[in-house]
Formats: sequence, structure tokens, C-alpha cells
Amino acid sequence: MDQLEFNRRQMLTIMGGAAAAASLPLGAFAADPFKLWAPGIAKVGGKDWAAMEKEAGISIANIAKSARADESIQKMVVGDGNKLYDAMTDNGGGMEDALASQGAIVEIDTSKIPNWANVDARYKEGGDAADTIRHEGKVVAIPYISNADSLAFNHEKVGEELTSWEALFDEQFRGRAAMQNDFGPTLTNTAIYLKQSGKQDIVNASDMTEDEVKGVCGFLIDLKKKGHFRTFWDGVQNGADLLSSEEVLVSSCWEVIQIFAARKNGQDIRYGSMKEGHQAWNNVVMLTKGGQERGMEDSFNALANVYLSPWFGSRTLAGLGFTPQMTGVNEYIESNPDEFDADTKALLTERLARKKERNENPGNAWQNVFPTNIRAYQDWWARVQAA
Repeated sequence: MDQLEFNRRQMLTIMGGAAAAASLPLGAFAADPFKLWAPGIAKVGGKDWAAMEKEAGISIANIAKSARADESIQKMVVGDGNKLYDAMTDNGGGMEDALASQGAIVEIDTSKIPNWANVDARYKEGGDAADTIRHEGKVVAIPYISNADSLAFNHEKVGEELTSWEALFDEQFRGRAAMQNDFGPTLTNTAIYLKQSGKQDIVNASDMTEDEVKGVCGFLIDLKKKGHFRTFWDGVQNGADLLSSEEVLVSSCWEVIQIFAARKNGQDIRYGSMKEGHQAWNNVVMLTKGGQERGMEDSFNALANVYLSPWFGSRTLAGLGFTPQMTGVNEYIESNPDEFDADTKALLTERLARKKERNENPGNAWQNVFPTNIRAYQDWWARVQAA
């Protein structure tokens, strides 16, 4: 990914003009709870953070995070975020550059995180995801989940394995198709399809020109006016309900939506690998400047060590279908039969293989929440919504 350099113009646009844990020295941890601004998907092992606390050897005070990327940046740069949070997660591609460029987060000393040695090769220097955790060459974020978004489909009703985005836009599914109500992933995946199928000239599906955005949105507007889309879904529950109720048969979505939809009624709802490519993304955790100043760096390293452990990777894969960010997950699953029965092991092995196939697709485009022409994205997306 060629991560965009975050500049003053983009900041003004976003701000709207507004100014192994045991290897770590437990004695070095601060007495106060570690204040983490993160969503529920950042934990595994139960409904609360107890299992994560036990693995990290620290006390965690989680503050649920639901803010948008621009709201999060406002909170951290001109708001009171650095006073409130020792660490935070992002909302998608580019936030680490935005926050680091404004001094809201700090460099991470990976030599103090033993499991950094296990990090997936794509995050090492020269890897395709290396820039997603770095700013000006310095590591400022630790990845904890990732994926390559694809197409969910009702295999029983469709009657075949779908391997192209063409199916999502095919007239045979008119009125039974859905996409996400978010210009980021919806425009990116549509752009990937149009580019790779030769239907539109697009240089970079992650960062389109104004004319390219116009072309992609024009394609969607034309389909919408013909009644092609049943709806544009909002949130995991809405997306899963549409598939499980068979209101829609094909839907671009997060993998967790497909997993929840398939579990609900035991239906054969699958998550395909699209030959054209997918929007790839990750979520990261970052040490705030305030957290460092309050002496919370060792606690951050302990939590980061958990995020890069096969213990965490295997559980986030099994529960919500997110891609582990470290090596050794298959070996961990095999060596812990009391945690994973034969059926679960087979499912996770298959899930990892499909993820590998999707992640290695050369047509993939990385998520970018701050495209250069973000106003064009916003304006044309409003037209799609109004069509």
C-alpha cells in the first residue's frame, strides 16, 4: 500500500475547520488501569476484558469506541483524547499517519514486544502492509485484525460458487442484491471490479480521481435507478439479517456478517474469493502521547504482545473471522485440542486458506479513509444515496 502522506489540507478537511506477557517485567507496570479506547472487536475470550487482562498481566479500563475516523482525530488532536486514553484503535487506513503527523501518538519500541518476532511478513519492511503501521519509517501502530472484504452469497439459492463481483451486479439478482451504506468500501470494491474487468479506466482504486469517482458512482446510480439493490446495509446485525432472511441473496460485506448469517439458521451462506480483487484493510492499536507521558508504555507493550500472540489470533479467527496478524496460528490450534475440536480445527484451516487466497490477489486495493479527493467521494456518494 502506498499510504498517503497526511498533510495540512487534509487535516483542515477532516477537522471541518476546527482548530508473551510473562516475558515482560510486571513490576514495571503502572498501578492505574490501562485506559484503552477501543471497540468490542479488540477483545477475545469473553464478554468482558478479563481474559485479555489475564494474558497481558495488566488491568484494562476499556472505553467503547464508536466514533468515525474524523471524529476520532478531532478528539485526539484538538480535544481531550490524550488526557483520557493511554492507547486507542483506528477506524481504518490512514489514521496512523494523521495522528502521528499531529503528535497525538508516539513511536513504538518493538524490541520490547517479544511477539513482534511473530508478526506477519507483510508488515515487515518492504511488505505490502508495512506502511499501514508506520509513519515516516517509524512503527507507530501494532496490527491486531485484518481482512480482505468480499461477497457473501446464499449458495443453496444461487446454486453455484461465485468467484466474481460480476454476480453482485448481474440482473439475475436484481432486487436481491445489497452493498454497504458507506462510500469507502462500496466505491473501492466497485472500482476494483470496473478496473479489473476493463469496464472503466482507473489507476488506483484506493485513491481515485474526481472523474474516476464520477464514473464509479454513475455505474451504481444507473443500477439503483433500475431497482437492482434491495438496500444498502448499515451494521453487522442489519447485514446478517438481510442474508439470513433471504431478503438478499448476494451482498458485499464483512466476513463477520457472513458468519453470523450462516449461524442464525444453519444456512449455506458462503464468503467467496473474487477474481478481480478485494478491499484489504487492517485495524491497529496505537500508544498515545498522553499514555507515554503517564508511564503506560510497558502496559501498552504487554497488550501489544497479546495482540501478536497465536492465543489472540486463533480466537479472533474462530469468533469473528478476522485474519490473524501473526505466524504460528495453525500450530497453536493443533497443539491445543482442548480448545478446538476437530470440526472447529477443520473450519479454521479452511478459513485461513481462503483468507490467504484473498490476501494474495494482485487486484486488491487497500482501504483509504482519507482519499485525496475526499470531497468528490462525499458529493458523489450523496448522489448515489439520493438516486
